[in-house]
Amino acid sequence: MFSFLRLFGLIFWIGALLSSCQTMDPTNDPAYVEALRDRAAQIKSEPLGDYFIGRRYYVYRMRFWGYLRKPGQEWKDSSLVVMNEEFKPVPDRLPEISEGEEESFGMDPSKLKEVKRFGFDHNYEYRMKGKFSGSKVYDPNSNMFLPEFILTDYQLINANPSWLISPIEIYNFKVLPKFRGR
Repeated sequence: MFSFLRLFGLIFWIGALLSSCQTMDPTNDPAYVEALRDRAAQIKSEPLGDYFIGRRYYVYRMRFWGYLRKPGQEWKDSSLVVMNEEFKPVPDRLPEISEGEEESFGMDPSKLKEVKRFGFDHNYEYRMKGKFSGSKVYDPNSNMFLPEFILTDYQLINANPSWLISPIEIYNFKVLPKFRGR
């Protein structure tokens, strides 16, 4: 009987102790809030014009290109797009990594920069010229219908622009992005 009460008391105190633990919410972190403010200010300072800001988003074996937004528009309002290269090829129009090279370099896009293969420019930010065709294009590998963008020109803005949608996002080159665009 005594050991039963002791066990019950121990379980009670452990439960009380664990229930007082709280998970840290990163959105309340001052550094997180400051990063969001800095990004919003940077985007608001972009000159308006007849162009788009593009962010390459590489996912292994997928055919979409990445995200496009208008200058001054937040990334949360961007579109995940497929590029039409009739007039201009995309910046990474290069051979895909072969199966033999996969053994040497792996499939991680950070390793592809060394060999200049399709996807080497993951997370690069570009100034894109062109227009949306008004059509949706099917990407069979991702099983998504996405807006088609007819590319006419591009210019690299930043090869290392940091996070895209959130400062706490985690990129995995084998997983479709959670944010699929507007």
